[in-house]
Amino acid sequence: MAQGEDLHSTATLPRTLGLRDLIMLTVGSVIGSGIFIVPGAVLRQVDGFVLPALLVWLVGGILSLLGALTYGELGAMKPAAGGLYVYIRDCFGRFPAFLFGWTLFFVISSGAVATLSVAFSAYLGEIVSLTPLMAKVIAILMIAVVTAVNVRGTRASANLQNWTTAIKVIGILVMSAALLWLGRGFTGSGAALWPAQFSGSLASGFGLAMIGVLWAYEGWQFVAYSAGETQNAQRNFPLGLVLGTAALVVIYMITNLGYLAALGPSGVATSDRLAATAVATVISPAAAKLVAVMILISIFSAANGIMLTSPRVYYAMAADGLFFHRLAEVHTRFQTPAFAIIAGAVWSAVLAATGTFEQLLTYVVFIGWIFYALAAASIFVYRRRMPDAIRPYRVPFYPLTPLLFIIAAAFLVMNTIATQPARAAVGLGIVLLGAPAYFIWRPRTQG
Repeated sequence: MAQGEDLHSTATLPRTLGLRDLIMLTVGSVIGSGIFIVPGAVLRQVDGFVLPALLVWLVGGILSLLGALTYGELGAMKPAAGGLYVYIRDCFGRFPAFLFGWTLFFVISSGAVATLSVAFSAYLGEIVSLTPLMAKVIAILMIAVVTAVNVRGTRASANLQNWTTAIKVIGILVMSAALLWLGRGFTGSGAALWPAQFSGSLASGFGLAMIGVLWAYEGWQFVAYSAGETQNAQRNFPLGLVLGTAALVVIYMITNLGYLAALGPSGVATSDRLAATAVATVISPAAAKLVAVMILISIFSAANGIMLTSPRVYYAMAADGLFFHRLAEVHTRFQTPAFAIIAGAVWSAVLAATGTFEQLLTYVVFIGWIFYALAAASIFVYRRRMPDAIRPYRVPFYPLTPLLFIIAAAFLVMNTIATQPARAAVGLGIVLLGAPAYFIWRPRTQG
């Protein structure tokens, strides 16, 4: 293949994503493995009380919905590939936008895909016996399959996302309905519903639990990266993002109730494999194997959703001259940012093979919320600088909605800095490693 035969630079990607795609992409990118393991930790952190635990999940969902409402206006007003990167670049400059893209590429997105791929091989190991080497090979193969699908076409990847998301959502809801119908865990649990009095430890535990819950909701913002490929984005983008995020809240609340019905508060608090334990307890141990299959589909779907969205940020950075130029090239046959997809996948595979993603994500996951807040704050800048811009959708209860989201993100970041200062310092250091790279690339965009 001669260079340039099948690839060429372009400033646009074809708009192929409809409303259903956006809803499924939002839901599918978020539901990975978190809902199957996090509820137990949340209940432990609020001293085993049911209603405070459910309140954490509800508040976390509402905060995510506030962000979705805010990003809905931004995406409808400026439906460009790259989403948050574009908003931060336009309103706060190229340097913070670059640091966001840098962190997304090297840690947040790649680390998430690596985490999902390793979890995929771990759950597969519950069905078939795998050696440590085979587990790593399976993890890398999963990344390779998702990469191939996404390189071959956005439409093909979206179709796969729709099917896998539908299967896992139906599976989760059927499981939850069975647990609610057959479970007896609520019997005699009245004393564990609400604390007799509030204490400082309960408030602190609520804050810690919120971090875990927001991690379980993590990923709804990824759909913003694909705003440039959305059909009728002025209508479909905000509607898809908000409906998808609202659906997540409902799914997570129902699932938590199912676990509680099956195992009771004490059973949920002591289990780190909730879905399998609940199904084995209420239905049969053999049925727990089906849970492993459902989780495999869920993990695969989440990885595909990330791979469908995040490379659009690298593509936008490269188009601005702030990343490797080839990442801005679009495949003439498949109409995808092929090099951006492959580059992200290769780095994810390296992280999965070496196991370094665990340390990186531990240090940097809270950093993402700095950028999420910055992107949300863009709405104030856009409204001031571009008061007459066409805004087919306006965030309701402005400016309260974006302000509450920004405050929540700031609380999450400050809580991490206060409780884990060493970890926060390392995380900030990793992000700032992008500064020298920015100053290397920056001259290419000047003069």
